[in-house]
Amino acid sequence: MKIDFKKTVDAYTARQGEFRILDVPPTAYLMVDGHGDPNDAGGEYADALAALYPVAYALKFASKQKLDRDYVVPPLEALWWSVDMEAFTGSRDKTVWDWTAMIMVPEWLTHAMVEDAIAAARRKTNSVSLDLVRYETLDEGLCVQTLHLGSYDDEAPVLAHMHDEFIPGSGLRMTGRHHEIYFSDPRKVAPAKLRTLLRQPVERT
Repeated sequence: MKIDFKKTVDAYTARQGEFRILDVPPTAYLMVDGHGDPNDAGGEYADALAALYPVAYALKFASKQKLDRDYVVPPLEALWWSVDMEAFTGSRDKTVWDWTAMIMVPEWLTHAMVEDAIAAARRKTNSVSLDLVRYETLDEGLCVQTLHLGSYDDEAPVLAHMHDEFIPGSGLRMTGRHHEIYFSDPRKVAPAKLRTLLRQPVERT
């Protein structure tokens, strides 16, 4: 049976118009760091995805062939930050954004299997970012999250409400980096129908 983590992982659960407070368990990822506008077709973000996906699919095939455990490749995720967070909730100046693009690694896969998958991807692609792919566990802990339906550029009011009203009003303060999980493929889905989970790590005041 093929596992679809979008349906089985509780931390992927969120509803539009509601803020959920939850503890997110430590989770392993393939990661690539970068800087700049993700919409730049020839930029670092596009290069990062061109490296992450071949490794993610190599891992999926290895899991199926060697361990008889098949799964749907998890959704693309990304951490976003900037020296001035107003770049997210106000100006949306993407040229100053820093980011980490990520794809989750199932818990039963090992670091050695990840290294083998990177080597397998290198034999099939010449992505300049393959050397930047790393395997790392992210421990976010207590978080607030919601589901955003619509264009990425329409997230600002939701984030402003989360950051400036809900979080402090709930006796919390922001700690880690803004986290987005992309349940839709923007190449196939109209902007108005994009489904994106917005997450913010927090701690109690």
